[in-house]
Amino acid sequence: MINILKQITCIITSFTLLTAQPVFSQHVQFENIQTNTGASFRGLAVVDDSVAWVSGSKGWVGKSTNGGNDWIFRRVKGFEGCDFRSLYAFDSKKAVIANAGAPAYILLTTDGGLNWKVVYQNNDSAAFFDGIDFWNNKAGVIYGDPIGGHMLLLQTNDGGLTWKELPKYSQPVLEKGEASFAASGTAMRCLDKNKIIIATGGIVSRLLISADKGITWSSVKTPIIQGLSTTGIFSFACTDKHKIIIVGGDYKRDSLRTDNAFFSDDGGNTWRYPLATTRGYRECVEAIDEETIIATGPGGTDISYNHGQRWQTLSGEKQFHVVRKSRNGKGIIMAGGSGEICVLKL
Repeated sequence: MINILKQITCIITSFTLLTAQPVFSQHVQFENIQTNTGASFRGLAVVDDSVAWVSGSKGWVGKSTNGGNDWIFRRVKGFEGCDFRSLYAFDSKKAVIANAGAPAYILLTTDGGLNWKVVYQNNDSAAFFDGIDFWNNKAGVIYGDPIGGHMLLLQTNDGGLTWKELPKYSQPVLEKGEASFAASGTAMRCLDKNKIIIATGGIVSRLLISADKGITWSSVKTPIIQGLSTTGIFSFACTDKHKIIIVGGDYKRDSLRTDNAFFSDDGGNTWRYPLATTRGYRECVEAIDEETIIATGPGGTDISYNHGQRWQTLSGEKQFHVVRKSRNGKGIIMAGGSGEICVLKL
């Protein structure tokens, strides 16, 4: 067990704003946390302004109960070789994690991470989980790369204690070379009471949409860069029923700014390219409010104050993979490679 205290505080100032600032002030404070784990964190759940969890490589899982100022990290016993890229936390005691790779495991803790129980296992060599989300404290869904051409898709109705694979006719059929990315766990979102949106990537990159908890599906084409296994949508965010922001690019060309971010005001029927795009490939995008959006990736972090129409630099610090806002509050946390965690104070 490692007990980590806040180590570094830095102030980023003097932003040149192109539009009004509904949330951020001109002084944004970044509190960088040194975890000394060496893990690459891609799973991140910010429950409220007190409770947050992270998960990642080498079996590491961390938890904070004071807004990210202090953390306790533990390696999941028996799973020290797993990369837990998918994470959903309910509170300070209960959380669900899933690894990227085969065998594919889903684990549940109800005692704050002291003990974990395997609640699902898939030994297929193609099994690979990409993300997890819940509509409420009982109903949730986890998805992964295709097995036999069908997207791996499971649901729970008891808060993650048991998981059931959806029948094949409800598992979307993916095209050859089409899969999804587990870069930040934000290529799937459970919305409203029954809606799911999943972003795919690779040779084909589109949005798969279900309005009935995954029973039936429709798809939306996107103009984001695609055609290679390294390209496509890596993350998306929705600010209402019609407004969608997608980000991604080519992870092997992370400075490429061509067709790497788009936004739609009509549910994906039409897409618009930003007047000023992100500074390259981005792995995660998160809505702070209806207009303020943050996107991060290995090359840096950008912010938009007008729903993705124009992006500007928020931070040049590299190697962050994921940014999440509190589900029940205003807290914002980023996490990334080499055990990096950063708390944003607005």
